Amino acid sequence: MTTDIAAMRRDYAASGLSEADLPGDPMAQFERWFEDARRAEIFEPNAMTLATVGADGQPSARVVLLKGVDEQGLVFYTNLASRKSRELDANARAALVFWWGPLARQVRFEGAVERVAEAAAERYFASRPRGSQIGAWASAQSSVIASREVLEQAARRHEERFAEGAVPRPGFWGGFRLLPVRVEFWQGRADRLHDRLRYAREGGGAWRIERLAP
Repeated sequence: MTTDIAAMRRDYAASGLSEADLPGDPMAQFERWFEDARRAEIFEPNAMTLATVGADGQPSARVVLLKGVDEQGLVFYTNLASRKSRELDANARAALVFWWGPLARQVRFEGAVERVAEAAAERYFASRPRGSQIGAWASAQSSVIASREVLEQAARRHEERFAEGAVPRPGFWGGFRLLPVRVEFWQGRADRLHDRLRYAREGGGAWRIERLAP
């Protein structure tokens, strides 16, 4: 590699983030920043890194897409036999990270994870493009396959299978909701003196806001 990675650096000149800026609920603050990212036309602003830990203690991370947010938490959908799902079944805790580079902003969530209700999964699956619905049937996510042709053949079989009507949701496809207990908002600042403000849920359900050293 010819690039000197250690020498790569960029100073952030964005405006700061203060305790006075924050509402009492982290989900309200997240929605503010998410709208900023959307208006800034950041590519896939709902892309988030999902980190899980399996029964063997090995962490793994991958990028998934946020598909719902409410006062309870953040929702994503996936194949329920995939590695991420198996790890969440073994250890129902996870972390999510959003990185919006042009805004020099990062948001981190940590908390427990629960399955989304079947009715919600049905509604979301029905809203997906038909090609994505077929893809859900065709892909045994995270399993080893011999070639791309195997995947394409499976897609063709399911296209023929459901040619006459709507594509039903597979029983092995559903969603998860992360229920946050810690949410950190990171705003890049000059000279690496970044702003890090964290919400931590207290015993009674209220949120405590604290500043972290960068």
